[in-house]
Amino acid sequence: MSTRNPIRLREARAAMRALLENPDDTAQAFKVIAAMSGGSGERLYRRFRRSPTGARILAERRNLVDLIGDLGKLRAMPANSLGQALADFYESEELSAQGLIAASEAGFREPRDGLDEERRIFGNRLRDLHDVFHVVAGYGRDLLGEAAVLAFTFAQTWNLGIGFMVLVVLRRAGLRSEPGRLIREAFRRGRRATWLVDLDWEALLSQPLDRLRQDLRLGPLPVYEQVRSAGAPSAPRPLLTH
Repeated sequence: MSTRNPIRLREARAAMRALLENPDDTAQAFKVIAAMSGGSGERLYRRFRRSPTGARILAERRNLVDLIGDLGKLRAMPANSLGQALADFYESEELSAQGLIAASEAGFREPRDGLDEERRIFGNRLRDLHDVFHVVAGYGRDLLGEAAVLAFTFAQTWNLGIGFMVLVVLRRAGLRSEPGRLIREAFRRGRRATWLVDLDWEALLSQPLDRLRQDLRLGPLPVYEQVRSAGAPSAPRPLLTH
């Protein structure tokens, strides 16, 4: 199976323009990632595969969405756990793990079914970690929070497609503006943190969120004024800022 993924800059720019016009069109973000990732996704997969925990996850054919896509299972977890906070995130933001899956399937030009099983398992898990990163790092669904969590994720994955989106947003916002500072600090937090990609999140979801944040070296939570997109609920989520 070939894992070549040539850079398609024109395609990425078109998708990025569409995303800037409608930030709620998440499929466009996946189009950018698909067009600009190049070989970075394969390098990340190989690092994950070399990790003992990553190798075990692949061998067990895990599917994280079986857990995070079930609000009942998340609500059954202890109070103040990451799982409970993730359930709060989904409910207050009117989101679901299944919604992210639909956006990714719409965004990728070629079906991911063509990947071998291990690469498909890894790609799905990385996609599903997006919402986990939102909650554990403390960034909201708002426009600034999305840009920040992408910068945080770029520092963790070095995915060139994600980096391209961060660079475009940072140039538009201004490097020294308040949004620019938030984005740059999110990148630094991602660099300082434990490598989160290969962790056993199925076990960690039941753990106390505050302790997890300390153990994973996430540092102080961000404090910023959210900028909500047209399609996002207006209600804030206090759990992400305390």
